[in-house]
Amino acid sequence: MLKAQSIHKKYGSLQILKGVDIEVNTGEIVSIVGASGAGKSTLLNILGTLDSPDSGIIHINNTEVSRLKSKHLSAFRNRHIGFIFQFHHLLAEFSALENVCIPSFIAGSSKQAAEARATELLERLGLADRLQHKPNQLSGGEQQRVAVARALVNNPALIFADEPSGNLDSTNARELHELFVKLRLEFNQTFIIVTHNEDLAALSDRKVTMKDGLIQQS
Repeated sequence: MLKAQSIHKKYGSLQILKGVDIEVNTGEIVSIVGASGAGKSTLLNILGTLDSPDSGIIHINNTEVSRLKSKHLSAFRNRHIGFIFQFHHLLAEFSALENVCIPSFIAGSSKQAAEARATELLERLGLADRLQHKPNQLSGGEQQRVAVARALVNNPALIFADEPSGNLDSTNARELHELFVKLRLEFNQTFIIVTHNEDLAALSDRKVTMKDGLIQQS
């Protein structure tokens, strides 16, 4: 599903990534762990095409994304990649249903198709009675599940998650972790997750440890 080779990245004189190689198989849940400053989030952003490496090659789902120009890269990202962050980044003025529909609208789906898919996902995630609620009417765990549905709405090949349970209490964090495993089983979904949460890392198929801009253990 993903193969990255010799990924380098620096900001100014600070070398963040020093030649990272990583492969992830379809349907695999991989956690990236390590101390703060190890380069985890930088790597995730580059693998997810939100940032570009100074050098190196990235293939996702048989496409060399490191060669795509801006317009084509944005289209690829919208259709093939989903993102879940520590802070859900839901739009406050829109309902849960509308928030989930947004990536589908960007991809060109009709309102009917987008709402049908969004409704299906929100119902699967236990939010059938919260479709028209705005983010400030939802609990933290519910908001994060809306963000998960938004990440899934275009049926992406790959989900990237950066500290997805970092802003949740222990109960909601555990439910979110179990949800990732359930989604993998139902949809053969592939996850790459940056986390400090040992419980989430333990649920993953593989734990990748980073230190000083390099992968130490995979």
